[in-house]
Amino acid sequence: MRYVLDSVDPATAPSEGPGVAVTERFGPARGCELFTQRLLVVADAGSGPQLSPESDEVLFVFSGGGVLSAGGENTGIWAGAGAFVRAGVPWQLEAVDELQLLSVQVHRPEEVGRQPLAVVDLAGTERLSATAARQFVLGITPAVGCVSATQFLGFVPPGRAPDHFHRYDEVIYVLDGEGLLHIGGETGPLGPGSCVHLPARLVHCLENTGDRELQLLGVFRPAGSPAEAYYPDGTPAAYPEES
Repeated sequence: MRYVLDSVDPATAPSEGPGVAVTERFGPARGCELFTQRLLVVADAGSGPQLSPESDEVLFVFSGGGVLSAGGENTGIWAGAGAFVRAGVPWQLEAVDELQLLSVQVHRPEEVGRQPLAVVDLAGTERLSATAARQFVLGITPAVGCVSATQFLGFVPPGRAPDHFHRYDEVIYVLDGEGLLHIGGETGPLGPGSCVHLPARLVHCLENTGDRELQLLGVFRPAGSPAEAYYPDGTPAAYPEES
């Protein structure tokens, strides 16, 4: 299925700059025009290059810790943190412990109301409710300066929700659990490290086939709520308490 990429080991990627390995997943070359989704590994005491200053950068730290420098500011980052660097602001990473991150470059970003740098702790953020008993945690959003996109952690219980679509374009990284992506009669397997691209208005269903939560990390634009969804006939999907 062209909307799913199998997991890869980012540690096997060739180095690009001093101490950093970059593995590109979805991007314009794969039909994902609005984003470039990448895995970054920054070695101990290594320093990542200044990457794509023409795009907004939305990051999530899988593991490790270090310092993010952008626009003359320095801030610590840690496992479970999300970060945003505004387009046009040079930035780099320095690892204290080897850093493994997901990078989503947001191309052709919005130009107004944006601060240069933000870091949030997704691990300490309250869960909110979406459709079919699903939950989410907001990370990088317009509220912290990223006007172009929304980052979130999603938690999908076992089972399959009805087919639906979103009005936003989205890239997803599976953090934990097992599942299937259903689109137009095709099915693609999902597991830790799988990557997904869902163009706006593509009818789909992400099914959790395991016995524990399926956990995923998503970035979508235009920014908004991960709970916004529509059934194939265009009817808004209801929250569980409204069903």
